[in-house]
Amino acid sequence: MTTPITTPPPLPPPTGQQRLAQLLRAEHPCVSIVTYEEDEALALVRAAADDVRIDILLWSVSQGLRDGMIADGPTITGTEHPAAALVAIAEMPRKVTVVMLDLAAHLKDERTMRCLREAVAAVAKTGGHIVLIDHSTSAPECVRAAATSFELSLPDEAALEHIVKDTLRKRNEVCRISVDISKKDLQTVVRNLRGLTRRQARQIIIDTVCEDRRFDISDVNTILAQKRRHLQGVGLLDFVEAPTSIDEIGGLRRMKFWLEQRREALNDDARAFGITPPRGVLMLGVQGAGKSLAAKAVATAWQRPLLKMDVGALYDKFIGESERRLRDALHQAEMMAPIVLWIDEIEKAFASAASQSSDGGLSKRMFGTLLTWMQEHEAPVFLIATANDIEALPPELLRKGRFDEIFFVDLPDAEAREMIFAIHLKKLKRDPKTFDLAKLSKTSEGHSGAEIEQAIKAALYTAFAHKQELTDQLLVDAINTSPPLSVTMAERIENLRNWATGRCVPAD
Repeated sequence: MTTPITTPPPLPPPTGQQRLAQLLRAEHPCVSIVTYEEDEALALVRAAADDVRIDILLWSVSQGLRDGMIADGPTITGTEHPAAALVAIAEMPRKVTVVMLDLAAHLKDERTMRCLREAVAAVAKTGGHIVLIDHSTSAPECVRAAATSFELSLPDEAALEHIVKDTLRKRNEVCRISVDISKKDLQTVVRNLRGLTRRQARQIIIDTVCEDRRFDISDVNTILAQKRRHLQGVGLLDFVEAPTSIDEIGGLRRMKFWLEQRREALNDDARAFGITPPRGVLMLGVQGAGKSLAAKAVATAWQRPLLKMDVGALYDKFIGESERRLRDALHQAEMMAPIVLWIDEIEKAFASAASQSSDGGLSKRMFGTLLTWMQEHEAPVFLIATANDIEALPPELLRKGRFDEIFFVDLPDAEAREMIFAIHLKKLKRDPKTFDLAKLSKTSEGHSGAEIEQAIKAALYTAFAHKQELTDQLLVDAINTSPPLSVTMAERIENLRNWATGRCVPAD
């Protein structure tokens, strides 16, 4: 009888403390940490140094060199100037780890720059280290090349859950607060804190309970708003408000069913069952037919924030800057996860990637960066790409496996048009039952959802100008005022429909 071979479970990834301790054991003479979270970085260095049993000295321009393990430890006289401190470090006979705060700004001085290089060479001989903690990457190129870059890891969900509980407990000691949240709802809160530092997560929880002294599942929206404020400074991703209910979106019945089937595929039980979370969809369709609404439908159905990538802001005249901005935008999306990321009119964003490049290969490089990210990213970012012109799309994007599904969003049928009229009339505080929706649907045949919405607005202006209530006849007149896109661009729409037949799943 053959004994079955069991594969051991994969080891968890090393913590930030373990990674930094490994660098110290390996005697990297210079380590660079660029972060705004100075206290967190300092705590990590102290813990890692304690692991490998190395003494720590701490330097700042305000206090000079001092004991790095004691808050108000004695300083070494005359070491406030960075060059003097570096000379003192270079002359130390013993192995030591020196943490230097905000040194990069001082390296414009040639003397200080020279002293740093000599100090790094000196600590390398003793097996010591210089750890640079800065808030910017303004250090000279030669320093960045010699230093080992270390990035602080963000807290995982277990750490975030501990932060939430610990913050609520400490806040309750300050002023009594009411906590009414189930374990499942707590997991939802924790998931929406992903991508934040420990300090940011802690502050957001305090802000959330500060006014009403309550903490429950309704605070998720407040948490998301605060999270956007912390992480949306780059300006490459715009937050898009999505409807609160999927019922506010007319049509798209097949797509709604597809989304409903995969709603539970995003949780931990699905992963344990062997299901890979969905990663994205491509939506092709007639202009104005509702692709943007379809993107909102995904965010609404899965209760995830919707972020739209500003493709125009990515391109820059300087070599390499556009690719960096795309990487920054994708990194920002991962930090905001779990989210729905929407790239509108993707064919315009990477127009030259499908043909002979007229931009020196920039579009192809940008497109390659996006494809690599689509294939390899691990964060729960669901990508929605929308397109109007199928001929402009690079064929690599349509390859099976790039997206979970390719949907075709056509003009709404009669039933969907009735729903669209009812939804917009409700928004205007009119009772849809007082209108002949079947007649309006028949009159608006060939109209997109956007065209129906504009016709309702036009009829409302007319009603207000004549000081009368909105009627079926005013709506019919507004619909008949201008021909729809399905008439003015009939040939193009028909070609798009012919291409989509057999290649795409109808969204409705």
